[in-house]
Amino acid sequence: MSVSDLPRNESTVLRGHEGAVLAARFNGDGNYCLSCGKDRTIRLWNPHRGIHIKTYKSHGREVRDVHVTSDNSKLISCGGDRQIFYWDVATGRVIRKFRGHDSEVNAVKFNEYSSAVVSAGYDQSLRAWDCRSHSTEPIQIIDTFSDSVMSVCLTKTEMIAGSVDGTVRTFDIRMGREIVDDLGQPVNCISMSNDGNCILASCLDSTLRLMDRSTGELLQEYKGHTCKSYKLDCCLTNTDAHVTGGSEDGYIYFWDLVDATAVSSFRAHASVVTSVSYHPKDNCMITASVDGTIRVWKN
Repeated sequence: MSVSDLPRNESTVLRGHEGAVLAARFNGDGNYCLSCGKDRTIRLWNPHRGIHIKTYKSHGREVRDVHVTSDNSKLISCGGDRQIFYWDVATGRVIRKFRGHDSEVNAVKFNEYSSAVVSAGYDQSLRAWDCRSHSTEPIQIIDTFSDSVMSVCLTKTEMIAGSVDGTVRTFDIRMGREIVDDLGQPVNCISMSNDGNCILASCLDSTLRLMDRSTGELLQEYKGHTCKSYKLDCCLTNTDAHVTGGSEDGYIYFWDLVDATAVSSFRAHASVVTSVSYHPKDNCMITASVDGTIRVWKN
């Protein structure tokens, strides 16, 4: 994918949130997106047509993360009220609330089969929950971290999490073992490459770090943006050719994956860019900001 193919032209602005938008995520096929924020709501959009479809309200504090099942039928969300909400997308009804974290919950993900959810908390733990059981107790708690757990990725057999303690930890669910990679800087977001071979970690020293998943080797570092005090998303483009992430000054950056040169950067928002999400197939991305907007970018 050449630099000219990168989505740098604003196609739509999605407005509706009152206050900072903390996350915006495409669904599995990229036809819809979900956002959440300080106004305690989750919103469902058609970003390509600029249409707001539905608002989900039940959280008592800010909503920090949201994820949707591959069949688009269920949502999971988390935030400042310490609870994980499991929603029916069509009706907007809360099916269940999972309680157990002692503090704010930073991130949530469904597993591949949408049968379980893993949450990452300020209480220094990862917790797994069974969506099919009526129990609201976690089925697993991992509390080997020594600071807030900020972000989580799941594979078929592993949970991978990034923490302010400077580590990215991989838990093999079947083997029951933990692998610790210490990056030496607080990690506030992790993202997996599309080929599954690498983990991209956003660290609070304004550096993104690319790690080999099998060896833990540090492959590359990406710099130029500012990330010192906010949780900022990072991800790879859908071809894994470029790395992208937001900056606290409202800019979006694209770096060449291999040689780490910043091939493009532009002012996308009036304030901190909290979230980036890349379309699974097309040259399209969405960004979200403390400025209250979600913006859709195409090439």
